[in-house]
Amino acid sequence: MDRKAENMGTIRESITPRVVIQVFFFIVVIPFIPLLITRDWDWREAWLYAALYIFGFFISRVLAARRHPDLIAERAKFLRHEDAKGWDKLLSPLLGLGGILVLVVIGLDALLDWSPSYSLELKIFALVIIAAGYILGSYALIENRYFSGMVRIQFERGHHVITGGPYRWMRHPGYAAGLLTYLGTPVFLDSGWAFLPVIFLFIILILRTGLEDKTLQDELEGYREYAGRVRYRLLPGVW
Repeated sequence: MDRKAENMGTIRESITPRVVIQVFFFIVVIPFIPLLITRDWDWREAWLYAALYIFGFFISRVLAARRHPDLIAERAKFLRHEDAKGWDKLLSPLLGLGGILVLVVIGLDALLDWSPSYSLELKIFALVIIAAGYILGSYALIENRYFSGMVRIQFERGHHVITGGPYRWMRHPGYAAGLLTYLGTPVFLDSGWAFLPVIFLFIILILRTGLEDKTLQDELEGYREYAGRVRYRLLPGVW
């Protein structure tokens, strides 16, 4: 069997009914939560947000699958890794729920008219921030073969330190990307109240970053030396 056929087989094996349902929920339901709550089908910003969300998801996964087919299989096992860290079995679902909560609050805010609208200039800036988050997250996913949905040392996949791409500038660019998208979304979709769940997400992300970084330094060969060269976890020049 040639490499291409083997890769296609790996991808097909990862596409189970459970995975199909998960993808449907994350791609068809979640990005449209504000529209589903308000039923305001003329809300252009919400449509643009959903389109950017879906486009970013599919493009990043297609490019990642072409480069690392086994990564798609790894991510498809979300919450089913027995060797995942116990604390991450709590934090990872909390991040997912927090992301949903942000969109629910945005939808309720628009429906009940809780918040005033932001200016066009701020919305454009927020859209740039969201797009930058998706680009950075996609770059990290494509570059890192071990970009799992759960924190674990992937010994069976030859886990080693990734130092290329965005990992040259920060140790956890995927989390930094999440911070950007969470920060821009409430402004672009006119919801000051959505910053409350965003603050919750920031706390969870920072906590998870610290715990994951400690795990990698303690358990992944070469990571401590890498951390000595790349000083910052999330924000270059800050932390």
